[in-house]
Amino acid sequence: MTFDDHPELAGYEPLGEPLHGRRRKSMTRAVVVLGLLALILPGVLTTVSVSSATAESTCSVYVRQYTPDAQSSSARFELFGPFGPGWQCYALNTEGDARFVAPLGLIPTTPRPPRPATNS
Repeated sequence: MTFDDHPELAGYEPLGEPLHGRRRKSMTRAVVVLGLLALILPGVLTTVSVSSATAESTCSVYVRQYTPDAQSSSARFELFGPFGPGWQCYALNTEGDARFVAPLGLIPTTPRPPRPATNS
């Protein structure tokens, strides 16, 4: 490419230094990173909070159903649980010992109540 191809560039000589300084570039990068965090972090925190609350309520239903003698229930997120990564449900006894009850999966859901029997 020559200046003959682009006459508007005739006589142009690039500046020796950048338009913006190093400090301004680093400040701009910091603002962009903070902006991205401000957009993403609330969604992640909300998702974790909702999943935790759903896992706790689902686990309490399972513990009442399958181990009625348990004192309480505990839902934990485990990467290496008995059935792989996800929420795991445990029944707790009076000594605080935990007994595995059921896997709840990566995204726990509230169990459906049983349908009433219909007499036909």
